[in-house]
Amino acid sequence: MAITLAESAKLSTDALTQGVLETFVQSSPVLDRIPFIEIKGNSYAYNMEATLPGVAFRDVNEAYTESTGVVNQKSERLYILGGDADVDRFIEQTRSNLNDQRAVQTTLKVKALSYAFQDAFFNGDTSVNAKGFDGLKKRLTGKQVLDAGTNGLPVLGSSNTDIHKFLDKLDELLASVDGIDETNGAIYANSAILSKIRSAGRHISADLLIGEDITGKRVTMWNGIPILDAGNKPDGNAILPVNETQGTAQNTSSIYAVRYGQGEGETGVAGLTNGGVQVDDLGLLQDKPVYRTRVELYAGLAVFGGKAAARLKGVVNG
Repeated sequence: MAITLAESAKLSTDALTQGVLETFVQSSPVLDRIPFIEIKGNSYAYNMEATLPGVAFRDVNEAYTESTGVVNQKSERLYILGGDADVDRFIEQTRSNLNDQRAVQTTLKVKALSYAFQDAFFNGDTSVNAKGFDGLKKRLTGKQVLDAGTNGLPVLGSSNTDIHKFLDKLDELLASVDGIDETNGAIYANSAILSKIRSAGRHISADLLIGEDITGKRVTMWNGIPILDAGNKPDGNAILPVNETQGTAQNTSSIYAVRYGQGEGETGVAGLTNGGVQVDDLGLLQDKPVYRTRVELYAGLAVFGGKAAARLKGVVNG
C-alpha cells in the first residue's frame, strides 16, 4: 500500500516527526503528492510488461495458436538522503527567547532535503552521483520525449498562432501519459515558463483555470491538470533550467507531465521507502557542545508502465 507524506503527517503521533513531514510537504510540489511504497529490505523488484500475448478469431473446432506475453523484471534500490542539524548549546540557551533555534535549523535542513529530492526526481543521474537515484530526465526515452520544435518553440512567440502551436504541444504531452487526470497527475515547468503559459492563456482566452488541486493549493491548470513550478535546488538554481540546447537554440527548457500511481498494478510514478522520513533528536553530543537533530529518508523511485510520464523539450521562454 502506497501513502503520501501528507497522509503520513496526519497519522504521526510524534510532534517532531509530524512537523518535519509537514515541512517536507509544504516545501515540495513533488513530495506533497507522490505516493511512497513501503518496502522491506533495501531493494524492490517488480514486473514490467514487454510484449502482449497473441489473440485471434477462430472458426468452429479450430484450435488457437498458443502464445504468452513477455514480462521483464526490473529492480530499484533505496538511497540514503539526509543530514544533521547542529546548534551550539550557547546559542540554544541564549538566543531561544524569540525563536527555538533548534526548530529553525531543523526546518532549514528539511527544506534543503525536500529540494534535493525533487531535483533528483527530475535530474538524478547515477553516472554523475552514484549515491542517488536516476530521475525522469534519464529514464524517459523514445516516444516519451517530445520535441517542441527543431530549434525550440516559444510559448508566446509573435502571434496567437504561435501560442496555439505551443498549446497543441502541451496537449500532445498530456496525451503521451496514460490515464493522467486532475486526481493523479501534474505538469511541471520552470517558473519563468509557467508565467509565460499564464500569459498565453490570457492572450487567447484559452481554457486555463485557477483552481484547487488535490492538495488544496490554488494553482494554474490546463485541461484540469495542475501546472506546477518545479522549484529550485538547494543552491537556489532552477531544477528545470532554461539553458538546454535544442537545435540552434541554447535557451530552452523542458516541461514534464507525470501520473502518480500506487504500484505495479497501474501506470504511474511512485516513490519507494523503508521507514519513511526518520527524525532523531540525538541531544547534546559528547565530543562537542552542540545539540544535534538528524533527518533521513531512505528513498528510491519506480516508474510503472512505459507511459507513466513524458517530457516536452525545447520550450523557449519567449
